[in-house]
Amino acid sequence: MRVLRSWSVPMAELRDRERAKLPDSAFAYIDSTGRRRLPIHDEAHVRNALGRFNRVLFEDDTARNTARTRLLKAAKRHGIVPVGFIDTQLRPKLPTGQLTLLFVDIEGSSRHLAELEDRYAPLLNAVRRIERAAVRRFGGYEVDARADEFFAVFRAAAEAFEAALAVQRAMAAHGWPDDRDVRVRIGMHTGRPTLTATGYQGISVNTAARLCACGHGGQTLVSRSVRAALAEEASYELRLLGSYRLHGIPEDHEIYQAVVPDLPDGFPPLRIDETEADRYRIPH
Repeated sequence: MRVLRSWSVPMAELRDRERAKLPDSAFAYIDSTGRRRLPIHDEAHVRNALGRFNRVLFEDDTARNTARTRLLKAAKRHGIVPVGFIDTQLRPKLPTGQLTLLFVDIEGSSRHLAELEDRYAPLLNAVRRIERAAVRRFGGYEVDARADEFFAVFRAAAEAFEAALAVQRAMAAHGWPDDRDVRVRIGMHTGRPTLTATGYQGISVNTAARLCACGHGGQTLVSRSVRAALAEEASYELRLLGSYRLHGIPEDHEIYQAVVPDLPDGFPPLRIDETEADRYRIPH
């Protein structure tokens, strides 16, 4: 009887000359430039690919899913049971406790879609690469990505803050189609969300999402809880914009804007329902 084995083994190395001789079918992922990643031509490399899958920055979700399918087929072919791969490698175990939640949203996404039509998908993929690279670089966890929205969590507020600034800097430096101005707004809140089978729930999630929604492209907003968590980080400058009642959130929230010398400043008033303007307390 064939014995099925787990996939945790030391990394297998592949020399450049050996790699060049392999056909494209021997790799789980080939990016748009032709770079071949995650070799799966033998058992050792399949095991290696299973362990490294979550460290690869894929161009888009379609590429990720294609590579996943090819890798799982290769594992089956070699009699490898990828124990924990689906839950741990494709979606790492999400943390619990006090977390800083980060939401990113593309400003004017409907306009970009209408004007670019078929060229909008590559733009969205480029934004996703920027977001995922920043989250990965600063030790965050991607929770969800749908349409023009992106949600991640971090164990430390400072890491979330640095990731947000990295996203804004990369967005500003990127060359966009037709020289258009593509910006994202970011909202962050520190709290204790409830982890469920489908992600996070709770008032802290709603608060972070609302903060993001009331900002402008290029603007990074944080709540008082994030400011408190960053209190010992003297290098961060946060400007108090006022205390607001966010839609659907029972308590008023002080909202701060990140002030960074190499990023835009001087944004319009926050995008909050004008019918509730009399409930705002704006500092003078």
